[in-house]
Amino acid sequence: MEAIRVEGLTKDFTYYTKEVGVLNSLKNLVYRKTLTKHAVRDISFSIGQGEMVAFLGPNGAGKTTTLKMLSGILHPTGGHLSVLGYKPYERKKEFKKRFAIVMGQKSQLWADLPAAESILLNRYIYQVEEQAYRRTLDELVELLDVSHVLNVQVRRLSLGERMKMELIAALIHKPELLFLDEPTIGLDVVTQKRVREFLAYYNEHHRTTIILTSHYMKDIQDLCQRALIINDGRLVYDGSLNQVNGASAGSKIVKLKFADYVDPDGLGAFGTVRQSDGYQATLEIAKGQINAISRELLELFPVEDITIEEKPIEEVIVSLYDRKIPV
Repeated sequence: MEAIRVEGLTKDFTYYTKEVGVLNSLKNLVYRKTLTKHAVRDISFSIGQGEMVAFLGPNGAGKTTTLKMLSGILHPTGGHLSVLGYKPYERKKEFKKRFAIVMGQKSQLWADLPAAESILLNRYIYQVEEQAYRRTLDELVELLDVSHVLNVQVRRLSLGERMKMELIAALIHKPELLFLDEPTIGLDVVTQKRVREFLAYYNEHHRTTIILTSHYMKDIQDLCQRALIINDGRLVYDGSLNQVNGASAGSKIVKLKFADYVDPDGLGAFGTVRQSDGYQATLEIAKGQINAISRELLELFPVEDITIEEKPIEEVIVSLYDRKIPV
């Protein structure tokens, strides 16, 4: 069953330019040069109920604009979209009660009040029945281990504690769809791991559809099996995170350890030399040439150890950013 379907989604923004100075301000009253920013360009995808999908792209690629259209904040310029069976831009009350958004850089909590007050306010906003509210709150507080700070002023909480409270406030009405925008930004590695474990558990047990944006690849690799990659407003990849290397130019990393010193200049003929100190070297070699070149390296040099690896997923994703072509 589909939670989200997007077909040919497009969003354009119109804006104006103005040169500096009073005279140019007067001219601007009569004539203004109009420019158009194509923020999202004809993208299509679908997300099944219960999926946890990574939504990736560089700054300015169109991620936030797409999420705003999916949540009903922005009206699309063109295309069709259906989220939980609704048209988000109609902003129906029933639709708004079925999703939630958590942003790592924006808070929904009142800084001068205990987090419990903001969570209780959400209970009334979403009209959650008292017993259901208590059960959900107890479950979330226990899973995130924050019972000792539930009644502490939000401004006095650590960044990690505040993010856990943000998650509780967002999930108190048990939404079917959750948008997570950089939920672990600025958190220490221990808290990041705890948040990831919580999200994985919650997704598995409640089948909540989750769309995750993050610049921390550990978040993506630990939580998501599928990735949507957007750049320059276009969808450049939609598929398994494990197969994302298949969308790259097609090269692998070969790491060599030598028994004796090897002149780094002599390795350039076999591939791109990424690193070499004479006793260890890292080469990037085209996948189709791996077998032949590996045999040649073993024959010509005093190779003590050789390992062949896929390119780091971060590098592959950056290369997809740079391609700027649709799928």
